[in-house]
Amino acid sequence: MADNIQKMIADTFLQMAEGLETGSFSKRPKIALTGMGSEHGEANAMEAAIAAAKDGIDVYYIGTLESEENGNSSGNVITVKVEDEEAAHKKMEELLKEKKVDGAVTMHYPFPIGVSTVGRAVTPGRGREMYVATTTGTSSADRIEGMIKNAIYGIIAAKACGNAEPTVGILNVDGARQTEIALKQLKDNGYHINFAESARADGGCVMRGNDVLQGTPDIMVCDSLSGNILIKMLSSFTTGGSYEASGYGYGPGIGEGYDQLVMIISRASGAPLIAGAIRYAAQLVKGRIFEVAAAEFAAANKAGLADILAARKASDKSAVAQEVVTAPAKEVVTAQIAGIEIMDLEDGVQALWKIGVYAESGMGCTGPIILVADANLAKAKEELKKGGYIAD
Repeated sequence: MADNIQKMIADTFLQMAEGLETGSFSKRPKIALTGMGSEHGEANAMEAAIAAAKDGIDVYYIGTLESEENGNSSGNVITVKVEDEEAAHKKMEELLKEKKVDGAVTMHYPFPIGVSTVGRAVTPGRGREMYVATTTGTSSADRIEGMIKNAIYGIIAAKACGNAEPTVGILNVDGARQTEIALKQLKDNGYHINFAESARADGGCVMRGNDVLQGTPDIMVCDSLSGNILIKMLSSFTTGGSYEASGYGYGPGIGEGYDQLVMIISRASGAPLIAGAIRYAAQLVKGRIFEVAAAEFAAANKAGLADILAARKASDKSAVAQEVVTAPAKEVVTAQIAGIEIMDLEDGVQALWKIGVYAESGMGCTGPIILVADANLAKAKEELKKGGYIAD
């Protein structure tokens, strides 16, 4: 007991001394980095550790190299010696478990189902930072449920980094429209989501490739496979792909009830990006990411997240297609209804046929569309909304 009190007093005086010297009285984040396994050599990772330490971070470098930066007044690089990658990962998990570090940056990690990572990149069109939710891991075995959860994960990461009102866009991939419907239901139920508007003339919260390059939303929601490709391309946009030169990497694993801060980089990540990942981890520590996550999950659950996910799974739109539905008399169709998932397109057409509205499917410049007569537009939209094919 006495030893613990003495250590607490010593730590307090040390923090006061460091605060007087640096002007910052906050506790320095302690972030571990596994340095072995990089395609660019171990020295690449050590370079990143030294750069990040100069920003007031204590970096626990797990590898074989020593740093001359120990004792730096702004931050330290402390080498934790290991023989190989396997030993490095064991040591990293030990440091995390024993709370000797606040988080870790590593090149691979087996996250459980329900946890996936929120990447962070600098977009080439405008130089804006954008969170990519998500880039690796599996939020759910159901792809669309995963994208719905990914939106919440992205909001958590952005808020923990100090963005109190992040804008949310959904990448225009399969499942985007169903994700939009679910997220708008969640918003209507009281969970605050600030939707972005596409930079394209037709707007909307479903983002095009132009929006990726420009960084239109603060958070780009996608499935993890698409997100993985995006983060790789954005981070190595100027290098041809062999060296990830910019941004913050693949980000922290986030999931409900998950309380271990593990950040992912790749074997192709260069020193500037690895240093960015360490800084990203430090921001999340200072922003109390697990407290932010608990608050966001509580708010989403209060707004009926579980019910929305359950209802989406239970809905079987294919039942409409299995019925024998005869098309009504053909009409001239010039009114377009956008915002329907391509996998649901023909089911939506037949749902309209079933109520006597002639409709045809098509592909507009922004994605799948249903065509109806101008006189039937309002009625058709109402029916498609009722069936969950389009958002309000």
